[in-house]
Amino acid sequence: QVQLTESGGGLVQAGDSLTLSCVASGRTNSQYAMGWFRQAPGKEREYVAAISRSGGRTDYAESVKGRFTISRDNAANSVHLQINSLIPEDTAVYYCAAVYTYSSISVFTRRRLYDNWGQGTQVTVSS
Repeated sequence: QVQLTESGGGLVQAGDSLTLSCVASGRTNSQYAMGWFRQAPGKEREYVAAISRSGGRTDYAESVKGRFTISRDNAANSVHLQINSLIPEDTAVYYCAAVYTYSSISVFTRRRLYDNWGQGTQVTVSS
């Protein structure tokens, strides 16, 4: 198991940028593919972005392509989500997730495939 702790959320203005971070502890982060999900009030938790173990492959939900960038630093056991041009619809609790995999290139977009989750960090975008 790996423990995940998110940070970087807050109250921002529309058009601002924000970088969320997720630090992993326990097992080595580099053994896990990582993902970000978000949950807005009254809505299902939805997929945002994913990155392979090696960091060489990434994937994004259509709704965030071009504005969100996922990256990872295996030496620091961390994964990051840079969000540009924030809009009120980005308001949600953002969750980091990890799934153990032998593949260095696979990305995982389905929520049910992840078995390690952080507590989430709140992002609120005011118009």
